[in-house]
Amino acid sequence: MKRILLVLCSSLLLVLSFPNFDLGFLAWVGLLPLFIAIHAKSLKYSFLLSFACGVLFFAGIFYWIVEVPGYKPLIHHTLLGLYLGPFFAFWGLAFSYISKRWGITPALFAAPFVWVFLEYARSNLDFLSLPWALLAHSQYRYPVVIQIASVTGAYGISFLIVLVNAGLAVLILGHERLKIPPRLPFSKGGVTTLQEEGKVAPPLEKGDRGGFQIGTKEKLSLEVIAASLLIFTLVYGYFTISNTIAGNKVKISLVQGNIEQSKKWNPRYAREVMKTYTDLTQEASKDQPAMIIWPETATPGSITQIPMLYSAVKSIAKNAGTFLLLGSAQHQKFASKEPMRPKYFNSAYLINPDPAGSKNQRYDKIRLFPFGEYLPFKEILPWSMIKVSSLDSYTPGKEFTVFEHPDFRFGVTICWESVFPDLFREFVKHGAQCMINVTNEARFGKTAASHQVVTSSVFRAVENRIFVVRCANTGVSCIIDPHGHIVDRVKDEKGQDIFVRGTMTGEIIPLDSKTIYTRYGDWFVWVVFLGSVAFLFIGWCRGRKVGQKQK
Repeated sequence: MKRILLVLCSSLLLVLSFPNFDLGFLAWVGLLPLFIAIHAKSLKYSFLLSFACGVLFFAGIFYWIVEVPGYKPLIHHTLLGLYLGPFFAFWGLAFSYISKRWGITPALFAAPFVWVFLEYARSNLDFLSLPWALLAHSQYRYPVVIQIASVTGAYGISFLIVLVNAGLAVLILGHERLKIPPRLPFSKGGVTTLQEEGKVAPPLEKGDRGGFQIGTKEKLSLEVIAASLLIFTLVYGYFTISNTIAGNKVKISLVQGNIEQSKKWNPRYAREVMKTYTDLTQEASKDQPAMIIWPETATPGSITQIPMLYSAVKSIAKNAGTFLLLGSAQHQKFASKEPMRPKYFNSAYLINPDPAGSKNQRYDKIRLFPFGEYLPFKEILPWSMIKVSSLDSYTPGKEFTVFEHPDFRFGVTICWESVFPDLFREFVKHGAQCMINVTNEARFGKTAASHQVVTSSVFRAVENRIFVVRCANTGVSCIIDPHGHIVDRVKDEKGQDIFVRGTMTGEIIPLDSKTIYTRYGDWFVWVVFLGSVAFLFIGWCRGRKVGQKQK
């Protein structure tokens, strides 16, 4: 019962670290109860306890998913737990394995390596990829802490958090005096393998009881390394955010329409939707911005397939006297290989207000949302058996389009594309001086989902040292500077920033910044992967040597 309570405590601390609670400092001790719970337990119990912690953590993070239409809590929650829980479970299993084969201190040293590798695996498993609620994301409100992400990516912060938890764990576990049972009368060679601690006891006299503790030098080394890396990260962060962000400022406006999900695609509300965006755009144009931004799929139809709708959008941009960036679901009438089947795209358009100006520019969404915009492998997987309804699949785009504005170059990500750091940085590598994310999160309701997505956008800004702009249908619409500060957001008089209607005008500075992360991507993950393999391999070798000595 004690260990179960420790698991509950750990999952609770981690959940409280993320939005909407935003108690990010709890993450630095969030894994400590789990360390204690699985210490000196068998591999099986460590796996199960860690699995339970993972299931509880993700259930707390993704509580809002029940708001999504078509989601079946009993069936789909079970599948979600069975998929996400093992990432915690395998981490606990690796920790216990190394602890039993090699010792508790090497296991604590290995913990951050294995954790980050599993976070990366969760973030890159094809259509199951879910780089959401990484441990690092809990620190999005602490700019001093997260600046190192421009070198290591978000995974470097996750590594540091786990390492600090391990450093604290060694303080507690190092003071435990673990009893060694007396030598069994039939043990070979006077050597007994401890079942609970995973240690090999020295030959003992009958009735004698010994004990062992983590060595003082081992404890000190782990604590010193954790403290040194934390101090270095804080010092690096302090001096980084002390630097002034300089350059030519560009004024932009965000339009948050707050259109209900049930109205977005209903033809009966098309006129109402367009009037809302027209009025808000006219209001924003009073600030004379260089560009006005609408959210994802803002128009009630495709502007390339409905001439009247395109004329209306063009007229709005002309009357505003500025460029208009908007999202619109678009389809190419016929596919080349399937002449009777249209291809659908989720796209963003840059509308030129000058009829005689340059041609409109377009970006087609590359990373589609599984089960929302397409069914993965629907020809071979029986999704209907788990109550997943069929849908018309969108077609992924292929080009990392960089939009050319007279004042700057920018890239656009649509919806959840902003949570993928590798995709995001490709736009910057292709020349984008700032990034804009247009999104619609109305289906998640008044929950923490929108604020949890913002945590990813904060890291994208820091990783690439550029301004990131979010324009959402229901919020959060905001501007984030290259240091990860949320400069301003659309909000009402009560300070609410989701499910409110309004505009916001702010300034960005286009930057030609190529950080280590922008240029080299997830190099740090390769380091932790090699480290994880090394710890596991050495643990396996030491276990074999012990077994051979016993024989």
